[in-house]
Amino acid sequence: MKKFIITSIAILGVGTLSAQNVTLNVRLKPIQTLVVNNAQKIVNLDYVTKDDYANGVSSLNADHLNVFSTGGFQVKVKSANAALQNGAKNIQANTIQIKATAGSDAVNGAQYAQNVSLSANETTLVTSANGGVDKKISIEYKGAGANAYLNNYIAGQDPTVYTTELTYTIVSQ
Repeated sequence: MKKFIITSIAILGVGTLSAQNVTLNVRLKPIQTLVVNNAQKIVNLDYVTKDDYANGVSSLNADHLNVFSTGGFQVKVKSANAALQNGAKNIQANTIQIKATAGSDAVNGAQYAQNVSLSANETTLVTSANGGVDKKISIEYKGAGANAYLNNYIAGQDPTVYTTELTYTIVSQ
């Protein structure tokens, strides 16, 4: 009988068992990155023929932007100035149109802006409720037609170049 009691105590244990709780949190911080295709850091709109001045010219930059976002986002663009400069002469930035389209690895369900006028104020080009990894956005730049730049050539410059810096930003939504 003594053996039975000792064995029972050994099996059941002495004292009380107590449980402990741990709180586990998965904490997600928003991450957005936007990278311009390194081979497309300079975009030229070349006016070479009469038709170029009459109809305007464009430059399609496939997969121009690469996006990583942990959730919904917006991609915006703005010009450093309201006008592209060359000395005392300028071309108004709003005469340049920007069109965003899906790249080779598109963002699911994204909305792409068409024919946005370049501005010194941020303008939204892409809106998405979904995030993604290494998603591509193509950008087309289009300069004015209707001979809008006809009187902007400066004698002795070949070519006459008007310049501004564009800034693309990505923000979570």
